[in-house]
Amino acid sequence: MVHKRGSGKFRRIDNEKSASGKLWVPVAFATGSGRITSHPEVETDGRGGANLSRGRAGLHLQGPEAHLSCSSIAVRMSDALQGRLVRRARTRTIMCIKKCVRAVIFAAIVCVPEVSAQQDGPAASARQESPAASGQQGTPPAQPASPSTQAAHGRMYLDVVVAPKSGVPVSGLEPQDFTLLDNKVPQTITSFEALGGSRAPIEVILVMDTINTGYEQVAYERDQIDKFLRVDGGRLAHPTTLAIVTDTGSQMQEEFTNDGNELATVLDQQTVALRTIRRSAGFYGADERFQLSISALSRLVAHEAQRPGRKLIFWLSPGWPYLSGPEVLLEEKQERQIFSDIVGLSTGLQQAHITLYSIDPLGTEDVSGRTFYYEAFLKGVSKPSQAQLGNLALQVLATQSGGLVLYSSNDTSGLLQKCLADTQSYYEISFEPQVSRAPDEYHHLEIRLAKHGLTARTRQGYYAQPIPAN
Repeated sequence: MVHKRGSGKFRRIDNEKSASGKLWVPVAFATGSGRITSHPEVETDGRGGANLSRGRAGLHLQGPEAHLSCSSIAVRMSDALQGRLVRRARTRTIMCIKKCVRAVIFAAIVCVPEVSAQQDGPAASARQESPAASGQQGTPPAQPASPSTQAAHGRMYLDVVVAPKSGVPVSGLEPQDFTLLDNKVPQTITSFEALGGSRAPIEVILVMDTINTGYEQVAYERDQIDKFLRVDGGRLAHPTTLAIVTDTGSQMQEEFTNDGNELATVLDQQTVALRTIRRSAGFYGADERFQLSISALSRLVAHEAQRPGRKLIFWLSPGWPYLSGPEVLLEEKQERQIFSDIVGLSTGLQQAHITLYSIDPLGTEDVSGRTFYYEAFLKGVSKPSQAQLGNLALQVLATQSGGLVLYSSNDTSGLLQKCLADTQSYYEISFEPQVSRAPDEYHHLEIRLAKHGLTARTRQGYYAQPIPAN
């Protein structure tokens, strides 16, 4: 602590407590030329006040007087007092030197063996770890997993929708019509089942996103959902439920039902609060909407992972902000966190047997370059340095899960029906996923069909993991 008062400078040297509990602060008084003229003490009361004393007794200067210049202090002090203070300073200096010498000797006795151990530690650790790292000494390293070992690691199921470029899903295909590629390597299809119709084990979750949808569109969105639920007299092909996501929390109708009229009534009775974060709120509002949206999706995925069967999530939203672009620079720590979120959501959707659909309720009002911007982030992310927040966009996650991205139509009810058409006919196939040597190794999936004019839509990739140690 340095104080500046007049021509003198106070430099803190040491602290000690007086018997009264006050703090005594020895200070050196230096003139402008740097020469130390005396070594008095300053008593502080712990609240910023100061008393200048001679040996803690006798002359006391209160308040502002404690900050007199060095020349004024010298005039007030007698020669005997100055000599006494000089002798005390010398005595303290000698005692300080003795303490330092003892400390050095103690450190040499106690700490040197520890330092030596630390220096030997890395070498010893390296010698212990080298057999596993190099595979040249000691216990042989673990061999790469054989196909039979990989098969025991777990089976992955894919829901495949096959359709012409424009048209309804195609039924009647056989296993030999499919070729599954994992990182361009053909895989053995271990099971095959053609499914579809109302008997397929499917549940539907309708998500109304008010975080990213303006209040002026929410009323129209509700009307379109009501219209969808009441089609065919309200008889829903698959058990369905509702979820409402707001910037104050998420609500979900726990029970699934095939009664669309009942769900429409529930939605009509549900009060949806107006959002407090506007799309025009700038970068910080966009960042908050992004975080709220990703958190809501993650919670929903975790909730549905507890239920059996296939789940379709119809997320009605223009999507959350991309927060990506040439001017957005990320630190290495941020890239690692984003990569971890990508792996977590991708794996969560796959393990929960969820296909995500992105449905833009803004219709023709939202036709712009932003509508197609998600396509720049569709490629799978294989390492943290490639990760961007755009890789977590709703449209990207939907496409990579095997779902659809629908926009530019004012008929939101019709878009919902188009998503539901994926359940009319699809194929569930399984294979044994590859086992990686390192965590979170990205694998690209592709399905090729023997019949021309047809395309297959399914999950686009997964993150392989090493075999857990026993």
